[in-house]
Amino acid sequence: MKQALTRASQELFRRTPDESFATLDDLWQNCQTQQERSRDLWEMPDDLEAFADGGRLALRIGEDRKFRLNSWSFGQLCGLAGINRDTINRLSGPTASSVFAETLPRGTKPLQVYAADDLVRSVHGASYTRLHDIELLSIVREFATDFQPPQQAGGAGGGEARGGTGLYRGEQDMFCFLIDPTGWTEINGEAFAPGFFLWNSEVGKRSVGIQTFWFQAVCQNHIVWDAVEVIDFSRKHTANVRDALRDIRALIHELVERRDVRRHGFVEVIKKAMNTTLGTEDEDVLKALGIHGVGKALAKEALEIARRNGRFTIFALVDAITRIGARATNAGDRVEIDAAAGPLLASVA
Repeated sequence: MKQALTRASQELFRRTPDESFATLDDLWQNCQTQQERSRDLWEMPDDLEAFADGGRLALRIGEDRKFRLNSWSFGQLCGLAGINRDTINRLSGPTASSVFAETLPRGTKPLQVYAADDLVRSVHGASYTRLHDIELLSIVREFATDFQPPQQAGGAGGGEARGGTGLYRGEQDMFCFLIDPTGWTEINGEAFAPGFFLWNSEVGKRSVGIQTFWFQAVCQNHIVWDAVEVIDFSRKHTANVRDALRDIRALIHELVERRDVRRHGFVEVIKKAMNTTLGTEDEDVLKALGIHGVGKALAKEALEIARRNGRFTIFALVDAITRIGARATNAGDRVEIDAAAGPLLASVA
């Protein structure tokens, strides 16, 4: 059953321009640079202190290490203290500091403070297990060498979504939308290409996961249309999260292998279609097209286009039908015309 996949479109419209990357190499470099600057600090709860710093809350670790908070890590600190962040935002800095002093948890289990230079990216308990974005991109580089982002999105209404690339990374998470534009093959008489969504968060915003699929079209808003063989996998960042790397590697490898097998078979079908004729006389060709479900008017028009190539091969006739469909202005007509080409090509499979 065909599906419309909207995950990439949702990402497109929630991302700001500074979170979009033009190429996978650009995204890789961003991940690598930030990882080199970041470090895990395992600290006892008693050593953490929220304090007012120039009108904003900051975090002090020990006596002399001071860190800024971003929106995400501030929210996590509020969560650890069991306080609504909106409540804290209504308090003065000194009052908010006093509230945190009373409510932040104390105990013998250390907390994970993940910091990039002097900025706290996240604060977690001991059970959280981090998986770095660059580890996932390493798998993509290893197995999905022919995959690339889809066409640049057009967006709706000229807003922030315009120009979205399918490759996103912000302070909270990463999302990749990749396809193989040369991987078109035939499944049940129709053309499909492989693609996948890949996501992760180094700071606990979301799970790590992948969705692989075969699709027929991607619109300007990055909705994936007519997807089949959709496989979903995700895992939370708990103790065994690193097993996800093995599973994601296997899913991408399987997608690539299936593409290669199907593409080889598709090439053989095309070769056969280029050497198989439906007859030498117009009447024979029209009759054969009718047997394969091609309407009389469409068959005559395809026959005239194929005649210019000198042979009435199945490939020439399929190509002619496809050209006719591309000229149709009504989407319903295009679908109906394109559907007529599938059984014809499948007849030589």
